[in-house]
Amino acid sequence: MSDKQPGRQPSFIGGHPVLDFVNTVAWRTEPARRIERVSGAAGWLRWAVTAEIFPAVPDGELPIGDAELADLVALRDALEAVLDAVTDGQAPPAPAWRALRLALLRAREAAALPPVLPLRWEPGARDLTDLRHALALRAEELLSGPAASRIRRCAGPGCGWFFLDRTRAGTRRWCSSGDCGNRDRARRHYARTHPTAER
Repeated sequence: MSDKQPGRQPSFIGGHPVLDFVNTVAWRTEPARRIERVSGAAGWLRWAVTAEIFPAVPDGELPIGDAELADLVALRDALEAVLDAVTDGQAPPAPAWRALRLALLRAREAAALPPVLPLRWEPGARDLTDLRHALALRAEELLSGPAASRIRRCAGPGCGWFFLDRTRAGTRRWCSSGDCGNRDRARRHYARTHPTAER
């Protein structure tokens, strides 16, 4: 069964928490099949722990409203548009870039800056607002460093998941060789063995 089928948990194949964050939507480039892999405040907090952004799920009931969830998804939407532009070799759309800039400003304003070197912003780790701040700061780290040139988008039809291509030649095409890679091999095999199927 494909990792993108309903009922599956989020995957962590991106090689960076920000890419895994955007990849919490399966079949990202095929609107009719898009599937949310994470939902609700509790789901996102568990995701943050698995992604190693938070050290542990916060204790107790947290007062989380729709606005916090909406802000988190809005950051994901902005990053999705920026990363699509990056992998297409284009300038990011102005609205998405403004949204990312604002998220960065808010994240820095809320984060601690301990008086030690090297300087590093330290967001909180308690709620969805802290998660949004942490992801914004991780996005800045990713997009301003050498790994930015290694960001790729899966070539599988409809997939659209992002990953860091760490191959020496920089030729990785699939989010997963066993997922989209296998589907592509199956399609090519079928085309070879059924040459009249598309007529």
